[in-house]
Amino acid sequence: MTESKPVILTCAQPTGQLTIGNFLGAVKNWATMLDDHDCYFGIVDMHAITVKYSPAELRENTLSCAAQYIACGLDPKRSNIFVQSHVTGHTELAWLLSCITPIGELQRMTQFKEKAAKLGFNVEEDNDLKFTHEGARAGASVNSGLLMYPVLMAADILLYNADLVPVGNDQRQHLELCRDLAQRFNHTYSDTFTIPKSFISKQGARVMALQNPERKMSKSDENQSSTLYILDDPSVLKKKIMSSVTDSGSKIVASKEKPGVSNLLQIYSSMSGRSVPDIESSLKGEGYGTLKKEVADSVISVLEPVQAKYKELIDDKSYLEGVLRSGAEAAQQRAYKVLFKVYRKAGFVERPR
Repeated sequence: MTESKPVILTCAQPTGQLTIGNFLGAVKNWATMLDDHDCYFGIVDMHAITVKYSPAELRENTLSCAAQYIACGLDPKRSNIFVQSHVTGHTELAWLLSCITPIGELQRMTQFKEKAAKLGFNVEEDNDLKFTHEGARAGASVNSGLLMYPVLMAADILLYNADLVPVGNDQRQHLELCRDLAQRFNHTYSDTFTIPKSFISKQGARVMALQNPERKMSKSDENQSSTLYILDDPSVLKKKIMSSVTDSGSKIVASKEKPGVSNLLQIYSSMSGRSVPDIESSLKGEGYGTLKKEVADSVISVLEPVQAKYKELIDDKSYLEGVLRSGAEAAQQRAYKVLFKVYRKAGFVERPR
């Protein structure tokens, strides 16, 4: 009898282009898991509607996200790439989980506080939402979807009884809530869910903003010169890297005192496969301009075939839809098994066949 592989589930919102931080820290590593794990890669379009959005852009971004995944190395023949809204069970399980989730736990979520603050609210110590002056003036509001986001994320994971979940530091709190809810459900209704563990890749790279290397590179950075996107034109990539912030002094070495240079060295190392000490040695006596040029050349050479593959895929809508259809069928088959088991444990009458 063949031993089943551990199940890995990881999801991302379809919010436009992936950054090289997404590429190096996430997708590139996911591609190494395909042979040893049963992989489910979700494009979570339902999460994307917790903030103001354009329906047309959401549809476009969903297909684009699938094309970027495949172009970056996620083989749909060895994994299941699916869209969240194509699989019955995500919202149904989220409702069940919401009924065992205290509101206070959700209001204490760091991301909720941060997103509420951007909308013009402060979350007080008693967990009440209070308008800031700017929020009141703008007539801001916080929708309940923003508050329930972590419960839906927990449902995304538990619906597949995933063993492992690749997460970044910004999602660790959400995964802890997911684990708590799984344990709470198991305690209340008997063992049902696998308690998922975080998957931290040894090869993960934390890429910092080019204009502010103290902060993580992000799609939402107001200064877009800080962010390298995998679909940026080579001339744009080079311009952003050449204008990146470095540090005082002239030595090309990685250290806490030189965050800008350290970030460029990390990017160079991750893209080229060379170690940072090897790069430091080869650039001894050179200036920052030489470092930036070599980083740019390395980034462009790695991304050129990715961009070429993406252009080929995005022009073949029927192929992408076929990949998502196949992925959703595999995801649905697993999701139904878990969902029906949960329904039975929760006391729901079995639905007519």
